Amino acid sequence: MKIVLIEDVKSLGRKGEVVEVSEGYARNFLIPKKKGVEANAQNLNTLKLQKANAQKIAQNQLDLAKETAGKIEGGKIEIMIKGGRDGKTYGSVTTKEISQAIKDQFKVDIDKKKIVLAEPIKTFGSHEVTIRLHKDVNAKFTVKVLEA
Repeated sequence: MKIVLIEDVKSLGRKGEVVEVSEGYARNFLIPKKKGVEANAQNLNTLKLQKANAQKIAQNQLDLAKETAGKIEGGKIEIMIKGGRDGKTYGSVTTKEISQAIKDQFKVDIDKKKIVLAEPIKTFGSHEVTIRLHKDVNAKFTVKVLEA
């Protein structure tokens, strides 16, 4: 019996796949537990529409990420932080502060979790920072840390 999986089933397949299973497994486990539906014309058409919709949404997200990367790429932001003797800073520049500075300067709202820092910025000067906007799109820009 052919079944369209509604959710991932271990050792059987992933969501959206059409798999061949025994009739007893389908009728007694997959269909009652809402893990799959029978692969008839209506369900296959619904699956096709869902895949097309998901692909369209993914393309829109990719286009938006590329557009945002174009605005940020190669840019420079300045952040003021208190400093002490010997060019040391009090504390560090966090992803939250960088996110806020990007929002103020570039008018783009970036989630602080998408900003990649190898280590916290604890010195004055220019630092290269990467933002992971999408799994395929990264943007690099410069953060210049100045003494307040």
